[in-house]
Amino acid sequence: MRRTRALAVVLVALAAGFASAITSAQDAIGVERLTGTLAKVKAARAVAIGVRDASVPFSYVGPAGMPIGYSIDLCRAIVDEIQEEIGAGDLALRFVPVSPQNRIARVVDGTVDLECGSTTRNAERQKEVAFSPVFFVSGTKLMVRRGAPFRSYRDFKGRSVAVTEGTTNEAAIAALDARERLGMKIVRFRDHDQSFAALASGKVDAWAGDDALLYAQAAGSPHPREFAILSEYLSYDPYGIMFRKNDPALAAVVTRTFEKLAASRELARIYDQWFLRKLPSGVTLGIRRSPQLESIFEALGQPTE
Repeated sequence: MRRTRALAVVLVALAAGFASAITSAQDAIGVERLTGTLAKVKAARAVAIGVRDASVPFSYVGPAGMPIGYSIDLCRAIVDEIQEEIGAGDLALRFVPVSPQNRIARVVDGTVDLECGSTTRNAERQKEVAFSPVFFVSGTKLMVRRGAPFRSYRDFKGRSVAVTEGTTNEAAIAALDARERLGMKIVRFRDHDQSFAALASGKVDAWAGDDALLYAQAAGSPHPREFAILSEYLSYDPYGIMFRKNDPALAAVVTRTFEKLAASRELARIYDQWFLRKLPSGVTLGIRRSPQLESIFEALGQPTE
């Protein structure tokens, strides 16, 4: 009887070891079959997320000291879809700070797998990186101090305008200045906080930035009524989440994520959470989805009302 029990214990142990070996082999085969970023993620059991520290409400540091925002929530949904695609358990999220100056390079060199910020998807950038479907439509506008004698970009002949380095706003203002021969004094800053501070302190006459970021920066300041945003759009800026080029497997996962979010109306709900409801700071931006963005969401599968 004892010998029979002992033999059973041995057989169970062997079976367990065999099953473990099969699982390990399957995991190894799974990694071999995967390519590009999906293989990298499965091997590391982590996704590197590029985040910004002050792109409210897209990607910024929240009250608890962790990255939060509209773009961050979309990237979390992509990570969930990646987990399902590669058959992994909970993948760790490794947040990597990026800036307007280095965000593209960090995607290209593999430092980050998904860049979750406020990056314009345009033809020039698509030569280096790939983009998700458009999740926001913005454009360059000029913010001034309320009461200043400016009604149009034409009023800025010889005036100083702040821009954040490495943004499409910088390129848009430079092109406008050259085309219209305005002789603007374009003053470049490292981040949005510095650009806004220059305007608030009177060091520059205006700050050129994406309209949503301008509204958010003003709304979150101690004296939001001291600022006004001119109505003219100086550029068209559709946002996308960046990832590496020539990675069709990841591109399929990213597109599928957006299609699922749109079909379930979760994409619209996430948008409303960050633009129509109170932010953790208590501020409400009140920026409704534009007709262009509604059309994009519907093209992705959002049911029409």
